[in-house]
Amino acid sequence: MYDLKYLKEFFKNDLFAVEALGANIIDASNDYAKCSLEIKDKHKNAKGLVMGGAIFTLADFTFAVATNQHENYYTVSTTANISYFRAVTLSKYLNAEAIKLKDGKMVCFYEVNVYDDSNTLIAKVNISGTHIAK
Repeated sequence: MYDLKYLKEFFKNDLFAVEALGANIIDASNDYAKCSLEIKDKHKNAKGLVMGGAIFTLADFTFAVATNQHENYYTVSTTANISYFRAVTLSKYLNAEAIKLKDGKMVCFYEVNVYDDSNTLIAKVNISGTHIAK
C-alpha cells in the first residue's frame, strides 16, 4: 500500500482525469479512495447540468486510485455500469468514494458512489477490474 503523497504524485500523470477533468485525491487507504471534482462550466452540458461523462470519469479515476495501491500489480477497469439518480445543477463540487466489494487473484469488484456537496447520491457505478503484473 502506498501513502497519500505517493498516490497524488503518481496519479498526477493521469492527465485526462487530473488536468482535463480536474479530479483531486482526497483520501486513500488499502483498497479504498475518495476523490473530488470542483464543478466548472467546462463540466456542464448545453442544459447547464453536469455531463454524465464528467461524473463517470470521476468515478473511474476514483476506482483507479483505490485499486492501484499494490506493489505487485496494476489494475485496469474491464467493465463498468453506471446508474444516474439525480441531475447536478447547483452544486459546487462532487465527491466519489470507491469501496471494494471483492478482490481475487486476477479480478476485483468495486462500487463507486458519487455525491454532490449536500451529500446527495448522484450516481452509483459498479466496476470490475483485472490485475496485471508489474
